[in-house]
Amino acid sequence: MRLLIELPAWAARHLDREAVYASEAERMGFVIDLARENVLRGSGGPFGAAVFESGTGRLVSVGVNLVVPLNNSVLHAETVALMVAQRRRASYTLRAPGLPAHELVASCDPCAMCLGAILWSGVRRLVCGATREDAAAAGFEEGPVFPASYEYLADRGVEVIHGVRRAEARAVLELYRSRGGVIYNG
Repeated sequence: MRLLIELPAWAARHLDREAVYASEAERMGFVIDLARENVLRGSGGPFGAAVFESGTGRLVSVGVNLVVPLNNSVLHAETVALMVAQRRRASYTLRAPGLPAHELVASCDPCAMCLGAILWSGVRRLVCGATREDAAAAGFEEGPVFPASYEYLADRGVEVIHGVRRAEARAVLELYRSRGGVIYNG
C-alpha cells in the first residue's frame, strides 16, 4: 500500500518561488492567508502553517489542514508543513548539521499531537496566531495541552510566541464555522 499526501495545487504553488518574509507579523499574515484560502476553496480546515529559515525569513514549506479531504487525522497544517520542510531539506530533523535555524509559524496554537511533532521536528521557534480558546470556541478540541507543555518545549530549545495577529487568525476560525465547516475532532 502506498500513502500519498499532496498539497492542494493552489498551496503548492507557494513553494515555487523564493519568497522572503522579513518579520514575524509578515510570516503570520502569510500563514493566515493560507488558512483563509483553504476555507474559501473548500480544500480543508481553517488552519495554516509554514516553515521559514529563522534568520533570513525565506519560506521553506507550507501546510494547510487536510484532515477531511484526505481522511487522515494527522494531517494538521503544522504536521504537513513539517513533513514538506523535512522532505525539501532531505532530513528527518531541521536541526541537522549545516542547516540554518528553522521556525514554524502556525495560524493557531497547536494541538497536543502537533506539539509532539514540533518537539521532534528540529524547529527552534514556534510562532502562533489564534489561541486554544479561539479554536475551542469554533468547536475544535485541542487535547491535553498545558502551560507545562510549552515549558517542556522551551526547556528543549524551542522558543514559543503566542498571539501574533490573533484577531485575524481567529476570524478564519469564525469564517469556517459560519460556512458550516466540518468539526472533525470536537
